Amino acid sequence: MPEYPDISLYIHALTPRIKSAVLERCRVSSPFLVRTFDPPLSAVEGRRVRGLRRLGKRIVFEFDDELFVVLHLMIAGRLRWREKGAAIPGKIGLAAFDFSSGTLLLTEASPKKRAALHVVRGAAALAGHDPGGVEIFSAAASEIATALRAENHTLKRVLTDPHVFSGIGNAYSDEILHRAGLSPLQQTSNLSDAEIETLFKAMKAVLAEWTERLIAQTGDTFPENVTAFRPEMAVHGKFGQPCPVCGAPVQRIVYAANEANYCAACQTGGKLLADRALSRLLKKDWPKTLEELEERKARNRSTS
Repeated sequence: MPEYPDISLYIHALTPRIKSAVLERCRVSSPFLVRTFDPPLSAVEGRRVRGLRRLGKRIVFEFDDELFVVLHLMIAGRLRWREKGAAIPGKIGLAAFDFSSGTLLLTEASPKKRAALHVVRGAAALAGHDPGGVEIFSAAASEIATALRAENHTLKRVLTDPHVFSGIGNAYSDEILHRAGLSPLQQTSNLSDAEIETLFKAMKAVLAEWTERLIAQTGDTFPENVTAFRPEMAVHGKFGQPCPVCGAPVQRIVYAANEANYCAACQTGGKLLADRALSRLLKKDWPKTLEELEERKARNRSTS
């Protein structure tokens, strides 16, 4: 799912292309995309784009008369910029928005059509689409501490909860926790003041660095490869590969449809974390440390 740096990249690329441009026509090919009916999507046709903003992991298009289009790309939704009047791709195309300056295509490379578009009128209606998570770059350290300690959950869960922190998802939570040197399964109730300060600094540093990096890599072109897996990432999507800090193999735990990637040497004092399913399956056979894991690998190699 596109997160803070990805959404910021899209807004950076869209602003010079569509701000002050007129949205001449909306073409929708998926009946699942538009989730509102009043105002209708046609209400923004013929109107000029006054601005763009981020709302959590959503992109907001602002038009005259306090009309807003709120687009949530979900996991597989992506944007493409094409010549005016470009056709909607057959299998993955959801919609096309024809501006006076070109056409913005919305695609979703998934059979589960989860991307959502809402048309709302007024600031109050727009606020209803804000999950309410703390905005990292406008928050004080005390707000971060309060959000973390409001309930007792794992750090991974809290960082990816849009009602707690705005714009952070599975990928960048891994990178933030690695930068902070904290376990994804550490309970928020156990965090010291020093750990919260370190985590806050890591949040701002990782999100800012990746936003700047993605914008620099894209340049004046439109981003065509928005992905949660980047070769420069430290641990996310790097299971089994060496940690760029210490060289130990990156580990992972799998839960539901997601996974957490981490470095045991940098984040858990060498302890291997196990998800519930794997712990139940392996029981006493589950290696508890990196040393035990390496010893088991060595035994397997010697007997194979």
